[in-house]
Amino acid sequence: MRTYSCLQLVIWTCIFHMVDNSTLQGKDSSHFLRRIVNLKKDEGKMLHRAKRGWMWNQFFLLEEYTGTDTQYVGKLHTDQDKGDGNLKYILTGDGAGNLFVIDENTGDIHAAKRLDREEKSLYILRAKAIDRKTGRQVEPESEFIIKIHDINDNEPKFTKDLYTASVPEMSGVGTSVIQVTATDADDANYGNSAKVVYSILQGQPYFSVDPESGIIKTALPDMSRENKEQYQVVIQAKDMGGQMGGLSGTTTVNITLTDVNNNPPRFPQSTYQFNSLESAPLGTHLGRIKANDPDMGENAELEYSIAEGEGSDMFDVITDKDTQEGIITVKQNLDFEKKMLYTLRVDASNTHPDPRFLHLGPFKDSAMVKISVEDVDEPPVFSKLSYLMEVDEDVKEGSIIGQVTAYDPDAMNNIIKYSVDRHTDMDRVFSIHSENGSIFTLKPLDRESSPWHNITITATEINNPKQSSQIPVFIRILDINDHAPEFATYYETFVCENAKSGQLIQTISVMDKDDPPRGHKFFFEPVPEFPLNPNFTIVDNKDNTAGIVTRKDGYSRNKMNTYLLPVLIFDNDYPIQSSTGTLTIRVCACDNLGNMQSCNAEALMLAAGLSTGALIAILLCVVILLTLIVLFAALKRQRKKEPLIISKDDVRDNIVTYNDEGGGEEDTQAFDIGTLRNPEAREDSKLRRDVMPETIFQIRRTVPLWENIDVQDFIHRRLKENDSDPSAPPYDSLATYAYEGNDSVANSLSSLESLTADCNQDYDYLSDWGPRFKKLAEMYGGNDSDLN
Repeated sequence: MRTYSCLQLVIWTCIFHMVDNSTLQGKDSSHFLRRIVNLKKDEGKMLHRAKRGWMWNQFFLLEEYTGTDTQYVGKLHTDQDKGDGNLKYILTGDGAGNLFVIDENTGDIHAAKRLDREEKSLYILRAKAIDRKTGRQVEPESEFIIKIHDINDNEPKFTKDLYTASVPEMSGVGTSVIQVTATDADDANYGNSAKVVYSILQGQPYFSVDPESGIIKTALPDMSRENKEQYQVVIQAKDMGGQMGGLSGTTTVNITLTDVNNNPPRFPQSTYQFNSLESAPLGTHLGRIKANDPDMGENAELEYSIAEGEGSDMFDVITDKDTQEGIITVKQNLDFEKKMLYTLRVDASNTHPDPRFLHLGPFKDSAMVKISVEDVDEPPVFSKLSYLMEVDEDVKEGSIIGQVTAYDPDAMNNIIKYSVDRHTDMDRVFSIHSENGSIFTLKPLDRESSPWHNITITATEINNPKQSSQIPVFIRILDINDHAPEFATYYETFVCENAKSGQLIQTISVMDKDDPPRGHKFFFEPVPEFPLNPNFTIVDNKDNTAGIVTRKDGYSRNKMNTYLLPVLIFDNDYPIQSSTGTLTIRVCACDNLGNMQSCNAEALMLAAGLSTGALIAILLCVVILLTLIVLFAALKRQRKKEPLIISKDDVRDNIVTYNDEGGGEEDTQAFDIGTLRNPEAREDSKLRRDVMPETIFQIRRTVPLWENIDVQDFIHRRLKENDSDPSAPPYDSLATYAYEGNDSVANSLSSLESLTADCNQDYDYLSDWGPRFKKLAEMYGGNDSDLN
């Protein structure tokens, strides 16, 4: 192996510079370095070059190249290259072929385009050498880096084109206002291209800027907003550390001084003059005053007040929050005759003083306000704002119940006359003496109908009727016990037939139109004419109510269905008033719980109070009944139109009608049932007179077997005989047979056999049934001897 000492030193220096500025990655980088140099550990030994290794001359490239030729980057070379053109160099990686091109014969690399470090600062490429004849690699593929060196081609730029800031006025020197920031796109790690320095171009001597941080601060003490409020500051940012040749950028900062309360209010004049009529109503605005404050906002808000002293009780001052003015108003009624001129001291002070500036002086000011009172012709003035009078309701007509007084407040002291406003006394119950103001009655009073009377009295100057004033007079009518108590309501009281003695059936209460001062107290008693009622008792509950209690067991509607109970009611006021109220108590049927079921008066109501369903059912029944009647009448009429036999000699005597009621159980001659039992007594069969048969049959005589035969058997035989008789026509013959039947298990229901009972029956109760049962009572109500 040949050794090139000088060449090794140059290559090592170049490689050391490359390693110092970039980092190689991966196995290829390590292999690449191992092939370049081979260092021995022993000190003093010679540094030898590897047998095979890459060689090149440059690794850095400046951005923004402006030359006409392509920019030379570096050279790739291996010791296997004999210069005979057998090797071919190939370049791959970032930008290979378009940004970076290589001479495949010599290994020279050139930049085909202008590069910008701000777009891409580092390119990683791979290189390999190939034998043109065999096509194999003579050196393994290796990686290398091309780093773009920065140049100062970007000026600093601020984050905003316009900044807005504020700082309180009167701030001290060095008070921070705002920080501005500028950035430079150049490489901060290479040279001073990105090192920015701030300076102020406009705004001195009021403000300054920190050259490194960009913080703007105040430079003058006690700057006043009232003198100048707005400031415009221009800040410059320059790279290259501010040196010559650096690039720069600027921005504008608008700074506003905010207000603080550093100015006290001041009145523009020391004295103000206002006038007021003595008749001015309370709250009348007399004028406005204003103290000036150069501050703004809440720092300029003022509050006005009247200092203690003359006129402070007659006038008041109100602060207008919108205009910051003081409004002088009337607080009390003015009187020209008493005082014609008032002098006030009005103070104006800040509502939000700043303690930092109290040393500048008191933040208040004062002014004198003079108010002249002007005389006017005033109406009469009453001695009171209103009057309250009380009078008994039994006062006589023409009685004086009170007096009102009025006077003329003017110096002339005109005569006053009084009158009643009739719009407030339409019934003319009261009147007033026009000269002295005494009020008296014109009509009787009644507290129960009108407990209060509110009238208006008018006082008028005689010389000037336009000057008048009015005053309300409230008249209260005091109660006199002139009404008797009475039932509070109408009571519908009933008592059950099965009521027991001592049972409460009604609680009554009363009312009284009077209103005694100690309250109502009522008493209940029976009327003196009937001190002891045998049926009911009145119990006074001592609470202005009374209870009605039964005095006996059981009540009968048959004997008495309604009771009248008079109740005496009286009060305890003076004079005592009393009245008699009568309770109507009905006797009703009740269930076991005492609930009313029916009364005499309600029986009629129940019949009239049928439900809708019941009425429909009744109407339906009536319609059906009428339909049956119409059908029956139509059938009967049809029979009359078509008689079976038309003959002048038609005599129908085979139907016998008996409508005799009979003489009762004592009449034994009315009907003899023996005739029915005796067949011999019946008449011989006769030919029918209403028909003429074609053949006359001889009536067959039957064997008399009627002795000891039962009536039922007799009827059956007669039916059989008529059914088998060929001469008996099947029409126009009505045969009626009635049979009561065998003996009843309950025996006879007739009262004729009641005397044969083992024990006698008591009929004494018939005498209690009234005159209609008198005869029965005499027949059955006697003693045993009579029955025998």
